[in-house]
Amino acid sequence: MESAQTLEEQFLEMLRDHRGILLKVAGSFAQEPADQADLFQDMAVELWNSLPGFEGRSRASTWIYRVCLNTAMAWRRSRDRRRLNHMPLELVPELDCPSPLPGRRHEESELLRRIYEAVRTLSAIERSLVILLLDGLSYREISEITGLTENHVGVALTRIRKKLSELLKEVRDEL
Repeated sequence: MESAQTLEEQFLEMLRDHRGILLKVAGSFAQEPADQADLFQDMAVELWNSLPGFEGRSRASTWIYRVCLNTAMAWRRSRDRRRLNHMPLELVPELDCPSPLPGRRHEESELLRRIYEAVRTLSAIERSLVILLLDGLSYREISEITGLTENHVGVALTRIRKKLSELLKEVRDEL
């Protein structure tokens, strides 16, 4: 990042350039659109709060994934507690958090919805690994983000593929 940029400018540029990461993580950890929007906002706030500590020793996307995945896992752990303390709200006007599926045909949206549903049945760390793999990161990069060894990443992803294959068997049969 350029040092001439203000912290706010750096943050807005990162958020603009890596918005997809936040949308993927939110869609994988939260099912309801309102929860996805809440998680998206929580991740953005945590990125803002953490930005002064980002020293640029890793790629921005690696740092963003780490912050977002840690935020999502913490959000998931506290979700039930939050729900007990909140009264249901009436529908709120559309939030500034677009659906991860804009403009998709109904069939594609339905398929993607079912894939997200299957991914949400995985543990938080398994979900994190799937998100990172689907985003094209190498085992080494996944290892850097998660703190797991490359070998552990490979073994875990093999197990996850088997689990998702079973969960999505019905979807495969429909295609």
